[in-house]
Amino acid sequence: MLLKTFSEDKQWLAALAGEGSVFESDDPEDEQLIRALQRFAEGTILLLTRDKGLLKKCSQAITPLDFLGMEEERSLIDFIDLKAQQDLLRPALDKNIHRVLHHGQYIMGPEVQALEEKLASYVGVKHCISASSGTDTLLIALMALGIGPGDEVITSSFSFIATGEMIALAGATPVFVDIDPHTYNIDPSLIEAAITPRTKAIMPVSLYGQCADFDAINAIAGKHNLPVIEDGAQSFGATYNGKRSCGLSSIGSTSFFPSKPLGCYGDGGALFTNDDVLAKAMKEIRVHGQDRRYNHPRLGINGRMDTLQAVVLLTKLDIFDEEVAARGRIGARYSELLQDSVVTPFISPENTSVYAQYTVQVENRSDVQKKLSDFGMPTAVHYPVPLHLQPVFTSLRCSKKSLHVAEIAASKVLSLPMHPHLSEEQINNIVERLLNSI
Repeated sequence: MLLKTFSEDKQWLAALAGEGSVFESDDPEDEQLIRALQRFAEGTILLLTRDKGLLKKCSQAITPLDFLGMEEERSLIDFIDLKAQQDLLRPALDKNIHRVLHHGQYIMGPEVQALEEKLASYVGVKHCISASSGTDTLLIALMALGIGPGDEVITSSFSFIATGEMIALAGATPVFVDIDPHTYNIDPSLIEAAITPRTKAIMPVSLYGQCADFDAINAIAGKHNLPVIEDGAQSFGATYNGKRSCGLSSIGSTSFFPSKPLGCYGDGGALFTNDDVLAKAMKEIRVHGQDRRYNHPRLGINGRMDTLQAVVLLTKLDIFDEEVAARGRIGARYSELLQDSVVTPFISPENTSVYAQYTVQVENRSDVQKKLSDFGMPTAVHYPVPLHLQPVFTSLRCSKKSLHVAEIAASKVLSLPMHPHLSEEQINNIVERLLNSI
């Protein structure tokens, strides 16, 4: 059984007679294995053996013990380390989860309301409406605003598919605008030209952990009497001119997907607003459009948050300020070490960032990623294909020329491991591996 487990991701090497005569060698068996290895590029395959002679003669031979040590070293860097956070919070998590298991109110239990109150206070708004995911929150916001077929919503092309997807799912048309080349957020100077009589909202994305330029965006929206929905799935905890993300516009939306700066252990999300009418509508839409039991004045969805996810978030909120501060320090340290070698994140003076991703730009990205993978370092690309080039949106006939900044970014961005538990040693290790790969 142990051999079976160990060999699950290994390959058996066959020595072939056609590889030449080996009988003149002092050790024909060893010679046969060495020749078999030569079929592969140097460094792409290792031979596990305890044979001392073979270990001495063959540079690709390694003992099983040394191999296991190498595997352990390779696994030291996690792209996002949720285990360290869970170890820190485990006693409180166990206690709080047990409380839910005891009272049995698994959907919209009392902890959900407690979470909403804490989140509203944290963001600095009157209302927080929790929901089943950060994707559902975008749809709920659009539905609350009455947006549907024939309408248009202006948004960024450089984002996760959910941003444009929910606009289309509501029946409206996403109108994609290019991004600022420094922040990767929507370029406010391009928004007004995209407004038509069919425009019903603007949905900026606060990407990679910092907020979009909401003073400029809100000024344009106010001029045209348009609501603004912040897609803050990656920026919860960040600030813009001293105000927190999700409290900067008509409606703020965020995600609590596990990898987010504040994440639960499943899907979850929340909406934020100071508008009483919108808050009432979003609460009703979240529960199938009902204003009271079995009375449905509007269409809605099943968008409720699980109580177990709420208690996870309540527990994590106790250390969230510390983690936000750690993310800021780690992001700044990365930039200090990398600023002379790659394009590092630009944080606007009015912003703080929670670095949901620490994203740089590199040339020959695929080659760099391959080298880093060989070093045992995980990376990710957020996002390789802008929304206006996604097959599902090709019918919109977006102008490639007008969105060239997003396309250039999509071809170069590379996200490095980022979480609040990275040590100085790990940061230096990651930076060294990147510098050796570019």
